[in-house]
Parts: sequence; C-alpha cells; structure tokens
Amino acid sequence: MLTKALIPSFVALLLPWTMMAQYCQQDGFTLRRQNDSLYWLDDWRLPYPVYQFQTGDVDGDGKVDAMVGVVKSTRFYPESGRRLFIFKHVNGHKARPLWLGSKLGGILEDFRFLPPAKGEGAGRIRTLELTADSLYVVADYRWGKFGMNFDHYIIKAVDKQTALKTFSQ
Repeated sequence: MLTKALIPSFVALLLPWTMMAQYCQQDGFTLRRQNDSLYWLDDWRLPYPVYQFQTGDVDGDGKVDAMVGVVKSTRFYPESGRRLFIFKHVNGHKARPLWLGSKLGGILEDFRFLPPAKGEGAGRIRTLELTADSLYVVADYRWGKFGMNFDHYIIKAVDKQTALKTFSQ
C-alpha cells in the first residue's frame, strides 16, 4: 500500500514515464509536455526542460500550489542549472507564479515537498544540494513573505550517497 509519506517519492519516480505520455495531472494542475524544452503548466508557458513536478500547500493558505523543477540559467547565475518554480491557481485553473527561484542555498540537485506536520499551516521543501566544496547538504526551506527561506539543515558536509539516503527518508 502506498502511504501518503511515500507519495512524493513515488511521483518523482514515475514522472519521467508520465512525461513520456505528454502530460501529468496532480491536484488540479496539469503539466503538459510539448517538446523537450517546452512545457505548459495549465496555461503558463514553461520554455525549459522540467525535471520535477509536485503539488502541496507551500505557503500555508490552505490551497494547493505546484512546484516545478526547471533547468535554466538566470541573470545572476548564467550557468544553466536546476531551479525551483512555485505556482498558485487563480481565477479557477490559471497557473500564476508565486515564486520563480533563481537559487536556494547550494547547487540544487533535487527537491521534494513535505506536507505540514500536525499544527503547522504550510509544508516544507526538502532539498538535495551540492556545495562549493563538492560536498552535499540536505536542507529544509519554508515559505517566507517573498519566497522560500532556509529553515535548517538535515545533514551537511557529506558525500552524495549519504545525502541521497537522508534526502529519501
């Protein structure tokens, strides 16, 4: 039986196969692949490769948000890399940006949504990041007033295998 705690990991494993079918629906959002570097989240054009798609209440407003991992460069980080975009629904089923992140802490390799614990309004985003010294960290971020704020490290300064094991728990 698939428990709620395993659903984000299960969805992440299925995403590559699902995207081959050209679209994925989750909690009212539809991510549609037009080609390798053009996706649509509902009516919002994403002209970048997508490596991750999850949903959950990121900002604690009681409504489901979409988290889309894209690969792109930014003005301040010209090297192409994995970025995290967060969208909300407005006017029914129109996806609109809540936060278009250019960078979190280190070099983002992966993320997953963690639903809120009892008594918490918003969920967390757990990341797997590579640091400048070629070590890895697993960190949790929470929604702030303008975007994602660092909350705490789960583990830091470890090899990739240790970080992946921690990230997957």
